[in-house]
Amino acid sequence: MNFIKTDIDGVYIIEPKVFEDERGYFFESFRHDEFQKHIGEVNFIQDNESRSSYGVLRGLHYQKLPFAQAKLVRVVHGRVLDVAVDIRKDSPTFGQHVAVELSHQNKLQFYIPRGFAHGFAVLSEDGAIFQYKCDNYYAQQSEAGIAWNDADIDIEWRLPDAAIILSDKDKINPFLREIEPVDL
Repeated sequence: MNFIKTDIDGVYIIEPKVFEDERGYFFESFRHDEFQKHIGEVNFIQDNESRSSYGVLRGLHYQKLPFAQAKLVRVVHGRVLDVAVDIRKDSPTFGQHVAVELSHQNKLQFYIPRGFAHGFAVLSEDGAIFQYKCDNYYAQQSEAGIAWNDADIDIEWRLPDAAIILSDKDKINPFLREIEPVDL
């Protein structure tokens, strides 16, 4: 596995070593010792999977303490633009984001540590199946979000606005300047 540092401390793109032949392919999608060596100790305790249609934009989501989550995400079918926004209190990169295209073709993974809002937009016409590992349990009372179209964050979602499909909850998320930064 190749662990690629991004411009924001703690956020990594992970490129697996893929073995392909006429039968198909094989790769390790997670290996604890490699993860620990490059990123540090993370104890993933919950796996999630979602299926979304073209144009679905989920996010930007995060959980407040004590249920903050680190995530390791990947796409098993389709193509998404995946985004992590730094919302850590006193971070020199507060409000900045990293965006990466994840697909079943490139098999890249994205590690998002605690203290980040996370979201993704489905770019593939036939939708996407998205998987993520979390290091803390989901807790509805701790969930929060930031507006997907916040001009201060300025994410280029690579979809026409008319194609974007949001949940009712994501339609009313506050702007970054309206949230309390995460204190970890």
